[in-house]
Amino acid sequence: MENRFIIVLSTIDDIDKGKRMSKLIIDKKLGACVNLVGPIQSTYFWRGKIEESKEWLILIKTKKDLYKKLEELIIKIHPYVTPEIIYFEIDGGFDKYLNWIVDVTEGKEENNDKYV
Repeated sequence: MENRFIIVLSTIDDIDKGKRMSKLIIDKKLGACVNLVGPIQSTYFWRGKIEESKEWLILIKTKKDLYKKLEELIIKIHPYVTPEIIYFEIDGGFDKYLNWIVDVTEGKEENNDKYV
């Protein structure tokens, strides 16, 4: 399998903002599934000092060819000046799930019954 699929990671400071972002990503078909995990404790260097904050981790399952559009959307709506936006390639996975990612991001929701 070629590396067609990725998991995009980001973080956000508020669960409601994360929910709104998740719904927008799904609505625009830039991801098939978005998970919000948290709260998590983040420790990072920012503006000359060590900071700590409570955040929510955002995991987005999508196709690699949608990454640039997804990145642009996140940058546009994210409240952070420099949001974390990184991705990992998916080297393998359950074919039925990966096919579902394709169907959802290509607007073929009518095919969802075959995944139940």
